[in-house]
Amino acid sequence: MAGYDMLSTIRQKSQSGQRISADEARYLYEFASDEELRQLATSVKSRFHKLDEATYLIMAIVNYTNICVAKCDYCAFYKLPHQTGTYLLNSTQIYERIDRVLDLGGTMVGFNGGFHPKLKIQDYAKIFSGVRERYQDEMQFYGMTVAEFMFSAKLTKMDYRTAAKHLREHGSEWVTGGGAEILADSFRMRHSPGKYRVADYFEAQRALINEGIGSTATMVIGFDETIDERMQHLTALRHFQDSVNGALPSFLCWTYKPYNTALGGQEVSTLEYLRWLAVCRIYLDNIPNIRTSVLTKNQDALMGLNFGANDFDLPTEDEVTQKAGATISLEFDRILKCAQEMGFKTVHRAPFSAPNKTKSATTKAGADLSVTI
Repeated sequence: MAGYDMLSTIRQKSQSGQRISADEARYLYEFASDEELRQLATSVKSRFHKLDEATYLIMAIVNYTNICVAKCDYCAFYKLPHQTGTYLLNSTQIYERIDRVLDLGGTMVGFNGGFHPKLKIQDYAKIFSGVRERYQDEMQFYGMTVAEFMFSAKLTKMDYRTAAKHLREHGSEWVTGGGAEILADSFRMRHSPGKYRVADYFEAQRALINEGIGSTATMVIGFDETIDERMQHLTALRHFQDSVNGALPSFLCWTYKPYNTALGGQEVSTLEYLRWLAVCRIYLDNIPNIRTSVLTKNQDALMGLNFGANDFDLPTEDEVTQKAGATISLEFDRILKCAQEMGFKTVHRAPFSAPNKTKSATTKAGADLSVTI
């Protein structure tokens, strides 16, 4: 009877547009049926989007370096500076990667590397201002992740606000919420103790947003995290989004790929992913776009469109997840046809609008952007 009352309360809140509590979200994940979760997530989704429409983006994550000193045990990509096989792309190599994405119809590139012990904020500003100057409005760029920004700012001995201002003045418009994984300090101490603490992460993201640089929200599930740790992540994120007046336009949840990592483990099932995605849509009632991960769940990710998601990527590359076992298909028409057969009109959307358009300050098109370290 108590369970029935809880579910009835949640339904009533959802129908009236009220916010559910963390305990109620946890109850849904643990006890609601798949169909109940699907219906509730779809109801919240309808506040923001047409239910028969799904938007997508052709994009790539360009990994400009694999040198990283964070030593996260869930990563199959990084190499320490002294190891063989390290790389740092020069400007020509970066442009070649971007050109490849353009040829495939891509309109967005995110950059993701690691905690490189010699790349300072000025180096990132040089790289990203040159990229933006060369490509102008052909493509949108997400210059780095919040986690990389934090490390580089500290390496440069800049506070977050100063570092964010420096990037903005050199044309940076976006960073991603990447590097979040699970935003619970207990999780971080187990798996990435040298990376950051949760409060520090949000301090950095707030500084970026306050300086007019856009950002996003992310989450990765399927390590060894508890439901309590997952809920800590969602609750902290919901509170942060409230505090920045809804500045984050999207939330992407994807799944840990355990292959070739020190942590190892098993991938979470598609059903577990869909159930958690639905909880995210219901609980994160202040983030308009919930995105399902074709990168880590392939075609199965499209089922997330029935569990609250409204948007997805068609990725062309991401070495970080590919090293850990992700596979990428460039058969975009086939993937889109699957979504269409599910009853969705697929729309290739434009990238999110930059919050603060700025002109790249100094670097000329074609200039050498290679960083000397």
